[in-house]
Amino acid sequence: MTDAGASLMSPTDPDSTQQGGSAGQHYRVLARKYRPSSFEDLIGQDAVVRTVSNAFETGRIPQAWILTGVRGVGKTTTARILARALNYELPDGSVKGPTIHMPVLGVHCQAIMESRHMDVLEMDAASHTGVDDVRQINDSVRYAPASARYKVYIIDEVHMLSTAAFNAFLKTLEEPPEHAKFVFATTEIRKVPVTVLSRCQRFDLRRVEADVLMKHLANIAAKENVEVEPEALGIIARAAEGSVRDSLSLFDQAIAHAAGLVRADAVRQMLGLADRTRVIDLFDSLVRGDIASAFKEFREQYDTGADPIVVLSDLAEFVNFVTRVKIVPATADNVAFGETERVRARDFASKLSMRVLSRMWQMLLKGITEAQAATRPAAAAEMVLVRIAYVADMPTPDEAIKMLEQNGGASPVVTGNGASRGAPAAPVSAMQSPAPRSAAAVPRAGAEASARPQMVAPPPEAQSAPAALRIASFPELVALAAEKRDLLTKGALESDVRLVRIEDGRLEVALERSAARTLINDLSRKLEQWTGRRWTVIVSNEAGQPTLRSQMEVERSQRERAAEADPRVREVLARFPGAKVVEVRKLAPEPPESHVNGEDTVENSDGDDQ
Repeated sequence: MTDAGASLMSPTDPDSTQQGGSAGQHYRVLARKYRPSSFEDLIGQDAVVRTVSNAFETGRIPQAWILTGVRGVGKTTTARILARALNYELPDGSVKGPTIHMPVLGVHCQAIMESRHMDVLEMDAASHTGVDDVRQINDSVRYAPASARYKVYIIDEVHMLSTAAFNAFLKTLEEPPEHAKFVFATTEIRKVPVTVLSRCQRFDLRRVEADVLMKHLANIAAKENVEVEPEALGIIARAAEGSVRDSLSLFDQAIAHAAGLVRADAVRQMLGLADRTRVIDLFDSLVRGDIASAFKEFREQYDTGADPIVVLSDLAEFVNFVTRVKIVPATADNVAFGETERVRARDFASKLSMRVLSRMWQMLLKGITEAQAATRPAAAAEMVLVRIAYVADMPTPDEAIKMLEQNGGASPVVTGNGASRGAPAAPVSAMQSPAPRSAAAVPRAGAEASARPQMVAPPPEAQSAPAALRIASFPELVALAAEKRDLLTKGALESDVRLVRIEDGRLEVALERSAARTLINDLSRKLEQWTGRRWTVIVSNEAGQPTLRSQMEVERSQRERAAEADPRVREVLARFPGAKVVEVRKLAPEPPESHVNGEDTVENSDGDDQ
């Protein structure tokens, strides 16, 4: 049951320092050579270390842990460190219980780290999935440890156990002997039954940040006497996607590939990545709408061996980076990205709007899928670039409508990327003549709209009628919503809005908690449509008047109390026990011969009112 192949070596071991200089020497890959042997060596898992430390200090040690996370973040390594901490013991007997402070090797440490201790048993659930394997654990867990303080069972990829094996584990896992501890590791926590999860203390090992990985790789490079460019470390750290083991494996490969100074260009070539600077140049050509230079740049990268899918993926990654810098400028301070990349990302973030970036992101995501499915990925990638460059300076549909209205129905001319959206104007490429670009600046629906200019830009006399409409009170505003048959707005005005003050063209209100988030924007837009003038709608900090619905409820309650106080109504209620006033309505004035006292009239059989 012990996994003899998954041994652990400390950087201080003599065998681990041997480099493959001759056939007789054994070379240990960096991922095994620098595998952590204590909690102090773990990187990027501060929450786990703090929780385990507090549990050990207070004596609140659970019977089982389950460690989950992506590949290479240290699940199995953490499990072995836990086993070492549980059984840490010095030859002089000075350590009396579990501890996370292990400055020197203890009695059992070397054997535990090398997976050969008889009381720390490891099982790979991927190859031991059945009930018989779990039954062996259930049979052996009853016996006390041979030499250590605890028997520790480490089960890797525990989600691979069968349903019957999980069920066979439940009783032992819930009530194990005091000398037994279980540590589970899995990359698929959702496949572990909840009955098992409820019996374990769960730790989610997070991905390690790229800058932390860079520092870790730099320290290892110093120990290995390897010269490496910082940009190369950043490329490796980003390619590892938070996995420490993957970063060390890639670094090991980069050292062998470079055979000397590890340069960023060599790492890109090794990983099949496009030159980051050239990707940014391609991005610049696309946002300027210069499809000719974009084609040239893409072809040059393709001729040097760049994969078209990788080029599009790198473009999408840079779009994401620029978007993050635009939202959180401090993102550009991340040293995992190159200096050129950070400087140019800041520049693009200040010039490009969020709509342009999000549109480019969506087109790249769809384009990557198309290129992957295409028989000629390079041609498919070029067509993706054409689409992105073609719409680089096109306004969005709502912007096109506004420009049509401002130009009286004439097609607007856009002079570069996002000029109407606040982006800097850029020249249109030679492949795109000014005339087609001007026509393309308006959505295809603009052709139909231009044939009916009265629908886009009504004549001045048609606009004068709504412009003369004035609203001086809040009830008039509600009545206008009813007249326009906008029942949703009318209901929101009555139940969700508390009036603070109203003037013609300005409305100041307070909102109920039930109000929709878009109510203010919708109300401002509809008032402009209904009245023909721009309205300023403001949310005030003042309490405001009660809502119209609240006022109507108060009025109805007052009418009901007044009706109940009427002697005649009290007499009727007394004659009919359990009766109550449900509604009080004011009747319309009737001819003089009828007697109306605020109550419903009753007609007798002779036709006289009573």
